[in-house]
Parts: sequence; structure tokens; C-alpha cells
Amino acid sequence: MQLIFSTADVHQRDRFDFWHSVARKIVIDHDSRPARRDTFNAALRAGRVGGIELIEFSNAPMNVVHTLSHARQAPDDEILLCRQSSGQLVLEQAGRMVSLAAGEMTVLDPRLPYTGDFCSNSELLVVKVPRRQIEARVGPVREIVARPIQPADSVTGLASAFLSMLPAYAEGLPSEARETIEIQVLDLVSLALRRTMGTQTPPESLARSVVRMSVISAIEARLHDPRLDPASVAAAAGISLRYANCALADIGTSILRSIQERRLARCRSALADPAQAHRRISEIAYSWGFNDMTHFGRKFKEAFGLLPSEFRSSQTGATGAEQKM
Repeated sequence: MQLIFSTADVHQRDRFDFWHSVARKIVIDHDSRPARRDTFNAALRAGRVGGIELIEFSNAPMNVVHTLSHARQAPDDEILLCRQSSGQLVLEQAGRMVSLAAGEMTVLDPRLPYTGDFCSNSELLVVKVPRRQIEARVGPVREIVARPIQPADSVTGLASAFLSMLPAYAEGLPSEARETIEIQVLDLVSLALRRTMGTQTPPESLARSVVRMSVISAIEARLHDPRLDPASVAAAAGISLRYANCALADIGTSILRSIQERRLARCRSALADPAQAHRRISEIAYSWGFNDMTHFGRKFKEAFGLLPSEFRSSQTGATGAEQKM
């Protein structure tokens, strides 16, 4: 986790205003008011595991308000999973109020207003998770917001403990492990949510979740192989091509798209790595299963907004022969 901001580096009179500015951009847009400006302190760290964003922050007592105006402008593709690490936090959303102590969790929907009261010595982990993937597992988010998820049994306890460990390991995870762990986080959190709501896992939902994990594992095992195609992935996972794509459609993707997205992500990671600056762009692309450099360049720019050579230059400053395709 990278330290994004600390009031220790800011003059006391400016600490809260600087913190508020950073928190609005990194966490979520909101209004807030400290209990005491003259003694306010806070720190914020951020990291990522696949498509899941992690934000860990500590702060002195304050009140936050995410208004209807904020909610209308909030992104609609994510929800906030909050795990209290220490201290106490009181949140209210959709007519429900929840008080979080250490180890307890809840869910907030950025598209709905909410309020929060942070007590002294509060430390909170906010996990931004894809809305569609959670709703595919547990149903509409509105039904689960501001409900306490307490580590009272093995399922909810494991979910809380697993999330508590993520910040310590997020930055060191190899790229090939991040997508797998992302799926594990989503599945484990969903189990804890269903447990809290008192609902059982729908057999079809569980089956499709297992199918998705099998398909992703089959893709990862042969991602470097240029002959990898949807039919061979489905065969390796032991299911029909149609059912595999239907299961992936639940989370807004397909076998072909998953293959391409993962290959592009691996290439992007390699191009940003100074230790691989000596490798030609074509070598990197071919090593991850691409066999047409024109196609690779076009798809890379569609995904990341820059050609591969432009992206490498922006990350490493590579020039000359290092930029050759």
C-alpha cells in the first residue's frame, strides 16, 4: 500500500482542508467536518488487487456527509465495502444505521446518500468492488447497505480476517495472482453477505461461480499460447462453450474478451517494468500470445489510450531501440 497523504507533513492550520481535498478524490466525494481542527490528524494509503481498489485510512474524530448531490455524480460501477480496523464508526444509509467496531464490516452504495461519524483512533479499510460482480452474487445492493457484518462465525470471520491481510500483501502480489485473488475476495465477501442476510447460496449462482473460476483458471494456464481460443478454454474447464460464456456474461465479459484483457494487462505490466526495458515490444506481445503486432497495437490503445511504445515511454522513459516493435 502506497502512502498517499499524511497530515504529519502539513502545517497544523491546513491539515484538515488538505485531508478533505485528498479524501474527496481518492475515497469518495463528500462534505466533512472535524471535531477539532487544531488537533486533527489523518493518513491515507492506497493499493489495488486486480479490479479491486483498497484504501486504508486513519483519522481523528469527524463527521462526513455524502449528499444527494454527491450521490448523483458518483460512479455507478462500484460499491464500498467498509471494514473497521480499530476505533468505532457509525454509518447511516437507506434508513438503516450501523455501528462498526474493530473487525466488523458493512456495505455502502455511492449512488445513495449516507452519513458517517468517526470516533477517536478510527482506522478503516475501504474496498471498492465492482457493482455488477457483487450483484450477480447477492442481488440488488440496496438490500444489503448499512447492515452489520460481524465476524461471529467461521464464514464472516474468515472474510474479515482475509480483508485485513490484503493491504499488507497487495503491492507484492505477482500480476498473474491478482485476478485469482480478486475472484476469491468477491466470492468470500458474497458468502459473508448472504450469511448476514440469512439467505442460502442459490445453487445456480454457486454453480456459475464455480464455472467462472474454472474458466479463468483454464485461461491463465495457457495465456501465453497463441492457439488459445474459447473452444479450447471451455474444453479444458470441462463445460460447453455456450454455458461458459453464459456464466461469464453474468459479470459482463466472455471467454474471448477475458483472454484479450488478461493478455493486454500482462503486456502493460511488462512495458511498465524497468527491469524489462531491454525487451522489444514485439517480444513481450508474442510472449503473451499475440501474433499480429498491428492488432496488438490497436487493441492496446483501445484499452489504455496509448500505443504500446507511447505507454512504455510514459512509464520508463525508454527511447530508441527499446521502443522498436
